[in-house]
Amino acid sequence: MLINQETPYSGLEDAVGYRFSDPRLLQEALTHRSRANEVSCRLPDNQRLEFLGDSILGFLVGRELFLHYPDWNEGELSRHRSALVDEGNLARLARELDLGSYLILGRGEEKSGGREKKSLLADAYEALIAAVYLDGGMQQVQRLVKRQFGHLLAGDTPATLTRDYKTALQELTQSRHAVMPRYELLDAAGPDHDRSYRVAVYVKDTLAGEGSGTSKKAAQQAAARAALEKLG
Repeated sequence: MLINQETPYSGLEDAVGYRFSDPRLLQEALTHRSRANEVSCRLPDNQRLEFLGDSILGFLVGRELFLHYPDWNEGELSRHRSALVDEGNLARLARELDLGSYLILGRGEEKSGGREKKSLLADAYEALIAAVYLDGGMQQVQRLVKRQFGHLLAGDTPATLTRDYKTALQELTQSRHAVMPRYELLDAAGPDHDRSYRVAVYVKDTLAGEGSGTSKKAAQQAAARAALEKLG
């Protein structure tokens, strides 16, 4: 059920396209065990939700692959599902939602850069999937999975799923021109639960590429990919 009440996690809910009826589920999904171990009262961490989310993601991604690719055999389906739900890809999808900014970490994890650790981001992403399922049902999870995995199901291969195109473009422009690429938001359209963003990337004030996505970060990645293809 969508609600309009503002919460500390409203920005994340906007990115996900879902408002929690029970914000405690979302808080649990974001709570790492390092934080739960620091407080005197019992604070649920996200390990149980992570377990459930892993199963839900495996099923839904497997179902989408099964429907998208009727000619693939069991081995091909299994390999692509593994690539889509591996730690690196889930961490990348978590970054598209800016999930790391909302993690509830212990002091040690905070100091050691836990908000950028692939393992923590992937675990929190799986926990988030489970929280959406428990709060809103399978239909809401299917909507989120289709939004975030849709472009990957459309033809990307496992070797390219986890590539960070923004980092690759930055390395290229710094080595060739000693400059950083600059990203500009061109357009944002659609309702809150189904936003679409279009971004341009410039190198030395020259348009190098454009891209679209369901979040600003996803659109930036798409623009960076287009720029890399153009720049070689």
